[in-house]
Amino acid sequence: MHTTRHRLHAGPVAEAKHPPQNRTSSGMTSGDAPAPTQPECQITTEITSRGLIAILRAPTAEHFPAIADTLFDAGIHAIEITLTTHGALRCIRELTAAYGREAVIGAGTVLTADQAQTCVDAGARFLVSPVAAPDVVRTARAAGVAAYPGALTPTEVHAAGRAGAPAVKLFPASAVSPRYVSDLSGPLPGIPLIPTGGISLTDIPAWTAAGVAAVGLGTPLIGTAVREGVDDRLTARCRQALAAVSEGRAAR
Repeated sequence: MHTTRHRLHAGPVAEAKHPPQNRTSSGMTSGDAPAPTQPECQITTEITSRGLIAILRAPTAEHFPAIADTLFDAGIHAIEITLTTHGALRCIRELTAAYGREAVIGAGTVLTADQAQTCVDAGARFLVSPVAAPDVVRTARAAGVAAYPGALTPTEVHAAGRAGAPAVKLFPASAVSPRYVSDLSGPLPGIPLIPTGGISLTDIPAWTAAGVAAVGLGTPLIGTAVREGVDDRLTARCRQALAAVSEGRAAR
């Protein structure tokens, strides 16, 4: 039991000038240079320490507080509330107030700078986008929070890394495989990846062994709890997911 938080179980909740490019020793311009290793981000470190982001998406956020309690008590502390959910911002505010720095509450499906700023104002500590969304990355960096833009191809992943994202959401992960992550890590070794979309609990070890920073899990982890409420099966799935991360990391 965590005594430092309050439980929540109910309630809905002018043209830019481009500086001259410098030539590297290889003859490439600075704009052509490989993406550097991403700067350290404490929020990302907190998330990747356990290797999971739980994604909550539903018509309404009615059951989200109880789900968050269950996730947290089972050991999953990074929770993404998607903006497509009615009451998402209120839920982010309430969960942030309830958990403080014990949990990492973020927002998902963030597509514009205005949405990003609104989420930051509500207390979100990380912002996830299904697409590149460079304005979201800039807004997040200015506010001191993390942004994980969506990308799939090597070009998209590289561009997201150069934009300053501390990690990149590999989406949809169902379109590729863990081998794809291994292949990307050769030419793009300094960009942490968070595959999301279509990953089952039994898929987690392979993705984690391939070297991903974390995985994003929605329905395979949450199940029907977003519509029907929490039951003991959610806790069991949380434990299975965390064990799967440990299994994959041990196999690296």
